[in-house]
Amino acid sequence: MSEKPITEPFVSVIIPVYNDTKRLQICLAALEQQTYRPDCYEIVVVDNGSDPDQDVGAIATQCEHVVVIKELAPGSYAARNKGISVARGDVIAFTDADCIPSSTWLETGVNYLLENPDCGLVAGKIEMFFDDPDNVSVVELYDHVVMGFPQEEFVKRRKAGMTANIFTRKPVIDKVGIFRAHLKSQGDLEWGARVFEAGFQQIYAEDVCVAHPTRKSLREICRRTLRLAGGVYDIYVTQESSMWKRNKRFVRLVADDLVLRVVGTTKSVLRDERLGGVSTRIKVLGIIYLMKSISAYEKIRLRLGGRTQRG
Repeated sequence: MSEKPITEPFVSVIIPVYNDTKRLQICLAALEQQTYRPDCYEIVVVDNGSDPDQDVGAIATQCEHVVVIKELAPGSYAARNKGISVARGDVIAFTDADCIPSSTWLETGVNYLLENPDCGLVAGKIEMFFDDPDNVSVVELYDHVVMGFPQEEFVKRRKAGMTANIFTRKPVIDKVGIFRAHLKSQGDLEWGARVFEAGFQQIYAEDVCVAHPTRKSLREICRRTLRLAGGVYDIYVTQESSMWKRNKRFVRLVADDLVLRVVGTTKSVLRDERLGGVSTRIKVLGIIYLMKSISAYEKIRLRLGGRTQRG
């Protein structure tokens, strides 16, 4: 994958951002250093209702190639849809404001699409990193080892990829449709499943890489857990055709959180040497049980009429 394509299609990189301008600056700086031809890509930053003091427009437009637009409907998928609506590229690349693309990210991702005409989705590697590898907290270990971004597994087993690192073509989107804007999480998996069902090839690309920092606080982990729980609820409960099926699915999801997966999770964590000593593994287990309880609580809250949270 090292040779440049003969023709370089125009690429639109779509980045939703919500109150995260500090990391957005790092992401944009990395996108300014791409090996791809500078006149063959644009960066569409979609401000998803950030606080005024974030001043997304002023920060983003300091970089070349950047177009800044707004989408006030909360949720990253609504923001990505807005980005798609203005994108000029034949190729659409998705990443997030807290990601750092490698210098060859665009070039290599586009090459996969050009060399595989039937490909509808290239999902690249999302490599997590610690801010200080010599001083890693239990929360960071949990995020890196237990949660992570198993992109290859998602492509193989879920027939989808995470939008932190995805390449596709505009005609693919035209055929399968845009993201489900109401979803706060899991929308990339739902969209990827449609791409697969439409008959397009899907590729996991180890060398199409972005870096992502591990979360460092329980608050960040809790927010992600709430968002993921809401996404699971919206996809697997609300889609059922009858009250009986919705209730059955709901009970199963809560049981998964609180009972069904506890034994297997406990065994795998206690055996995982990446988590350090026994005391650290027990602390990680404590976080897992806490997050599973929060996930179950959130699904119950939603079943009682609550609204999903953006995290």
